[in-house]
Amino acid sequence: MKNLKTIAIALLVAFGTTVATAQTKKIDAKKSTINWVGKKVTGEHSGTVNFKEGNLIFKGDKVAGGNFTVDMTSLTATDISGDWKTKLDGHLKSEDFFGTEKNPTATLVFKKIATKPNGVYTVTADLTIKGITNPVTFDLAVKGDTASTKFNIDRTKYGIKYNSKSFFDSIGDKAIYDDFELSVNLVF
Repeated sequence: MKNLKTIAIALLVAFGTTVATAQTKKIDAKKSTINWVGKKVTGEHSGTVNFKEGNLIFKGDKVAGGNFTVDMTSLTATDISGDWKTKLDGHLKSEDFFGTEKNPTATLVFKKIATKPNGVYTVTADLTIKGITNPVTFDLAVKGDTASTKFNIDRTKYGIKYNSKSFFDSIGDKAIYDDFELSVNLVF
């Protein structure tokens, strides 16, 4: 029995062991960015919203998880200025849109990750906006200590129906498209 233990230990030392342990990498919330674009029949608006905090989880050099909190009170338009900007920012934060007084944060939690070539991962995550959670799927490209993605979100799935043609047929040229685009760049 003693010889069997000695042989087992010798084999482990000789051939080595690899234990995949998870490593959490905290994002730099100040350097990481979220840019948004919302489109309507007569044009579009763009802006930013800031991360509050977030982490990417790695096993070895592969993404194994992630969770992020967004500060919805930081939501702002960047394509206009002055009174128009103040009005739009206020409207986006109102109950017509993101209701940031009652819902100051949004969250994204990775649920499923599939590896693709060249540091790209297909991620399915739970996105919670205004207390409503729905799955979203996107490709995440990781390179060094950065990651990036671009994807669309259907705002109506989160109870944001203001001027949506899906709910108001006669809205005409005041319609705002249901999808808005997010471009995310993470630094960790």
